[in-house]
Amino acid sequence: MPSSSLRKHSLARVAALAGIGLMGLGLAAQQARADDLSTSPYLFGDWNGSRTSLAEKGVKLDFGYTSELAHNVSGGTQHITRYTDQWNGGATFDLDKLLSWQGAKFYFMITDRNGRNLSADANLGTDQQVAEVYGRGQTWRLTNFYLEQNLLNDNLTLQLGRMGVGGDFAAFSCDFQNLTFCGSQPGNLVGSYWANWPVSQWAITAKLKTSAQTYLSVGAYQVNPNYVNDSYNVSKGLYPNFPDGTTGALIPIEFGYMATVNGLPGSYKFGIWYNTSQTGDLVLDENRAQRALTGDTALQRDGAYGGYINFSQQVTGTNGGDGVTVFLNATQADKFTSATDHQVSLGMEYKGIPGHPRDFIGAAVGATHNNGRNADYQREYNATHPGLATVVNDGYEYATEVFYSWSPVPSISVRPNLQYIIHPGGTSQNDNAFVVGLKTSIAF
Repeated sequence: MPSSSLRKHSLARVAALAGIGLMGLGLAAQQARADDLSTSPYLFGDWNGSRTSLAEKGVKLDFGYTSELAHNVSGGTQHITRYTDQWNGGATFDLDKLLSWQGAKFYFMITDRNGRNLSADANLGTDQQVAEVYGRGQTWRLTNFYLEQNLLNDNLTLQLGRMGVGGDFAAFSCDFQNLTFCGSQPGNLVGSYWANWPVSQWAITAKLKTSAQTYLSVGAYQVNPNYVNDSYNVSKGLYPNFPDGTTGALIPIEFGYMATVNGLPGSYKFGIWYNTSQTGDLVLDENRAQRALTGDTALQRDGAYGGYINFSQQVTGTNGGDGVTVFLNATQADKFTSATDHQVSLGMEYKGIPGHPRDFIGAAVGATHNNGRNADYQREYNATHPGLATVVNDGYEYATEVFYSWSPVPSISVRPNLQYIIHPGGTSQNDNAFVVGLKTSIAF
């Protein structure tokens, strides 16, 4: 897309946001009692009480918007700016209130993604995107479509329908803009079958509270390449259909411990997964010879697997309020089938900035490792196909990010950030990248 067209596209988006903001302010002024902009979690307020009334009857609405701007000051083949965004709209239906169906809820959500990917357009060569909201097809999707049932005095929760595995296993916030620090970490390594938001798969999950602080969760998610096929989802991604081509099931198991340390909350999760699908070996062909030499079909491994930890602990301040929270995420995938085989991220967030109770600061460092077996394949392929040689992704990609989250009203957050990526793609063949970003979120 020409740069002038991109600038026009970005300006149009900014103008649209400005118009939405003005509309929201106008509505807030007209509905001061129920729609106080300074206290409402929604930009358009309570719709003169209608939203609260719907919630009391069992229908809770959810509308939101997220945009991410990114400009590479250094790194890549050109210094450019790219914009990407996501709209979402849905509802939670309390079936107890609506149908006297005790302990049951139904969740529905659709999303729409648009824009361009700076990592690709500027040829940064990164393993992880510098604007996480890009990806999985710039199109409409069915993101949630599932029933939840609580049983045994709410000690057992069952879910059935279309949902994303990252919402229930290795679940993590998405405050940062670099994908290294956003969402369920296994999806950053094995995204061909572990599909995070906004992708949904047919699935069933069970979560059992084993004590007041602990739980055990297990799930089974349909593995089907069509769920992550952009061209398929352009025409069919919005429907709760059953696509052909299912290869197996993703089975994650997670143990969680909701700790309290010195009176402050923490979350400690340990998980493993197994994908029953046959998965291609990175190096060997079906005769266990070097595939880079023979060009034959990859050896099909009986399954793919991995494990993770997901820790978060508030260490200063008041319980659930102001203070410092630190986190550690680490994931290991199997060496036979995953081109990026492990990732570690460590970071913190600080809330309690004087005079700005809604603002907070975040900082994180992370490393994504490129599988040495895959690098060996790339070297062998380059040696035997000199005219088709590609960059060898070997070693670690290191990512850092700092941000300041400014929230002028509860419904809006504006989050400028700085990212620095060392050895993009795990290779010194790509220049280090310095990226300036801006992440904006609005709840309508």
